[in-house]
Amino acid sequence: MGIMRSGSHLEEVLRGGRFAVTAELNPPDSADPESVYQRARVIAPVCDAINATDASGAHVHMSSVGVCALLTRAGFDPVMQVSCRDRNRIAIQGDLLGAAAMGVRNVLCLTGDGVQAGDQPQAKPVFDLDSMTLLRTASILRDKGEFLSGRKLEVPPRLFLGAAENPFAPPYDFRPHRLKKKVDAGADFIQTQYCYDVPRLREFMAKVRELGVDQKVFILVGVGPLRTAKAAEWMRANVPGVSIPDRIIDRM
Repeated sequence: MGIMRSGSHLEEVLRGGRFAVTAELNPPDSADPESVYQRARVIAPVCDAINATDASGAHVHMSSVGVCALLTRAGFDPVMQVSCRDRNRIAIQGDLLGAAAMGVRNVLCLTGDGVQAGDQPQAKPVFDLDSMTLLRTASILRDKGEFLSGRKLEVPPRLFLGAAENPFAPPYDFRPHRLKKKVDAGADFIQTQYCYDVPRLREFMAKVRELGVDQKVFILVGVGPLRTAKAAEWMRANVPGVSIPDRIIDRM
């Protein structure tokens, strides 16, 4: 499906038609690199790539670019998540170049949770870009070899660009069209929110196929094990974008 963009391991697996597995690394509240390596060693044997979150839920942890730098140094294939909440387009473009220089090849473009979701709601949100314009920005850096200002790059970054999608949040009819817009903006792969509603996913994918988007992008469906019904109820109430049907909680 298309040309090789970055040569990352994740891209090679997907373009080779194989089943790809990624997992999020829970970033440490620490400046010790060993904290990252300990977490990575647990999930790396069963993963093709490791997602490094970018202050998810608007909570501070070790930065995504820092975690990715450590992971590439250790030979892992990271997916650097980039949130638009905390940095403007100048800082984000610099981070993309810096990450690429350190060997990061996969980037997941996110708008990001609002600051009110975290433990420092007094922080000032930026949102200079959103996930769509971030995808376009990264595509321009990669494909045109220039900054948003039009200034030329000496060496453009080689990036495999990803975006998130949530088939399980209303308005349901809008979601496949939003996915298409992200693909048109430059997304090479999609990672969805956790799926606990397979019938809804089937409806979503039927429309995606109808639009022909499935031939243009790789879609990785999120899977998240639930420990207890109580944990499921907490996730449904407190984790943005997570939808867990009553029938799943009743079953548990």
